[in-house]
Amino acid sequence: MPLQPYMKLLSTDDHLIEPPTLWTDRLPAKYRELGPRIVEQQRGGGQAPAEVWRYEDRIYPYIGLNAVAGKSFDEFGMEPTRYDEMIPGCYDPKARLRDMDLDGVWGALCFPSFPRFAGTVFLEGQDKELALLCVQAWNDYVLDEWCPAGPEGRLIPLSMLPLWDVEASVREIHRVAAKGSKAVTFPEYTTPLGLPSAYTDHWDPVFSALEETDMPLCLHFGTSSNPPKTSPEAPFAVTISLFACNSMFATADLIFSPVFHRHPKLKVGLSEGGIGWMPYLIERMDNTWERHRFYQNLNQDVRPSELFMKHFHGCFIDDRFGVEVRHHVGVDRITWECDYPHSDSYWPKSRAYAAETLADVPDDEVHKIVELNTRRLYNIPA
Repeated sequence: MPLQPYMKLLSTDDHLIEPPTLWTDRLPAKYRELGPRIVEQQRGGGQAPAEVWRYEDRIYPYIGLNAVAGKSFDEFGMEPTRYDEMIPGCYDPKARLRDMDLDGVWGALCFPSFPRFAGTVFLEGQDKELALLCVQAWNDYVLDEWCPAGPEGRLIPLSMLPLWDVEASVREIHRVAAKGSKAVTFPEYTTPLGLPSAYTDHWDPVFSALEETDMPLCLHFGTSSNPPKTSPEAPFAVTISLFACNSMFATADLIFSPVFHRHPKLKVGLSEGGIGWMPYLIERMDNTWERHRFYQNLNQDVRPSELFMKHFHGCFIDDRFGVEVRHHVGVDRITWECDYPHSDSYWPKSRAYAAETLADVPDDEVHKIVELNTRRLYNIPA
């Protein structure tokens, strides 16, 4: 049966492709050549040159990052592309709103593309003053132009942090919160990026600032830059199939760390990865805690399942098994995602597909999953 008309679909994981002048329009003149800008790169087969990002002296070819909305499956690919080979909703907020209307989606939280989903490209910056300005420019674009293109709640503001500098990250959290940001994107786990882990006190000021501003920590799979790979010869299909493992790693890592014991009001949103694995991992973590907590540096009083149910939210696009076992996850812990313009998205039939996936779920639970849980997590007024 169709979703009830009063239910507004709110996606907790979409993506925006940065418009080509995002940084050149916002950086000081002295940095416009070094900051991110679009340059052309030759392609074979008589094709027009690809458009790629250049940042400092490095080339980042995947401008579209799998921006395949509107294409058939046999046209999917990760090769360098051009803006005129994408539909405008990928990079233009007014066009995005039209595409959302066509798709039956009311609201969307959009992650970065060129800077990677947690802004980790700027960790590679040689000039950290420039890198900080690049982070702030992206945040300001989202807060001042992308999200204001529609009514409040339609394009939900997400911000990134200068991850190499905790004090600057705390300042940025308070700056963007004052401008209306609703969430912060952060690496799913940090050590593969050369950053301290959640077991240290390094990130405590960041987590405290998120508690103070009541913004969730969004952990999109892949943000550790450590995708699952089984062998050198394995096709990328293996990695795609296993990406949810990254969300499992992130969940277990945080739950067995001191983070939630030091930060009892911290909220976490897992982006992509589905929900079907959650009951197994919750059970496995509880069993591990029961047997192995006494000889390890673990909290002795709070079960992992209690921490999960208090702090975590997951989301799904296409996870019928996860929907079946939703009560083992907690209906209040589940949100819905569209993933436009990536290859997992069902655009322009997302509402119809969500209705099909949730057909056997009672209306009150459906309403929580597609809308109300997201409003509560991200403080979005009705």
